[in-house]
Amino acid sequence: MSDPITLPAIEAGAPHPGHSDEKAKQILDGAREIFLREGFDGASMNDIARAAGVSKGTLYVYFQSKDQLFAELIRHDKRQQAERMCLWLDGEIEGDAREVLTELARRLLTKLTDPYNVAQVRTVMAVAPKFPEIGRTFWETGPEYGTRRLAAILDRLVARGELAIADTRVAATLFLQMCQGDVFRKLMFCVVDTADAAEIEAAVETAVEVFSTAFAPRG
Repeated sequence: MSDPITLPAIEAGAPHPGHSDEKAKQILDGAREIFLREGFDGASMNDIARAAGVSKGTLYVYFQSKDQLFAELIRHDKRQQAERMCLWLDGEIEGDAREVLTELARRLLTKLTDPYNVAQVRTVMAVAPKFPEIGRTFWETGPEYGTRRLAAILDRLVARGELAIADTRVAATLFLQMCQGDVFRKLMFCVVDTADAAEIEAAVETAVEVFSTAFAPRG
């Protein structure tokens, strides 16, 4: 049996001072509800204040603009997702390379195909040209963070002699792209309403098979 992989913790980003404040969390919860229902352009600070149960004055004490509030919501939600993943990633990961990659792919696709994540990605893509900071925030706390974490796992699999990879950063990007496949893209373009479990499993199996074969040790 392969030795378990224990990963060092990697921070998703510096904590925002407002995150420990219950009022800020209350506002973010209200904002999430409104952005999900109305989208970025349709959401108003008045509606967000009402949903959060705070006055408009209080809302502006915490967040000076709608784009700042949305960017902070992204940071908050992505950090929470990262923390849930790290409960597994920062422990001992048992199994051979295929088993580890299969578990990673399943967790990734489960997160990606979550209806809230799909809605958030669509919103970010729509507003990023006008508010590039929102796009950068999403990238750094989502795809960029995930790539770094996966690269760290691949480094350990290489050290165990189970994979032969010259650049684990590039390999991590390739694996993440393969995992998404058509499953995520169909959701993004509203081709389907929900992800099909069988299609997810097929995407996972294909990604793991292709990746494991391509980076298998030679000789």
